Amino acid sequence: MPRVEREVADRQLEALLQRLDGIHEELRRLNARLDADDGFARVTRELATLNESLQTIAYAALGTHGPQVRRRGG
Repeated sequence: MPRVEREVADRQLEALLQRLDGIHEELRRLNARLDADDGFARVTRELATLNESLQTIAYAALGTHGPQVRRRGG
């Protein structure tokens, strides 16, 4: 292979490797973002469970009596 063709091939290979490095970095960022989104989904489920538990405790605290609501005069 002549020297000029080898230099062109080397430059093309270098350009290709740079593009692959860019793709690799973008995939790394996307994976990190997806991992964070998974964490948010877990937190959302935990908050829903906590809300249900708090509602159960609130209704248990009311016992057999309904809530006493006072109306404002006006």
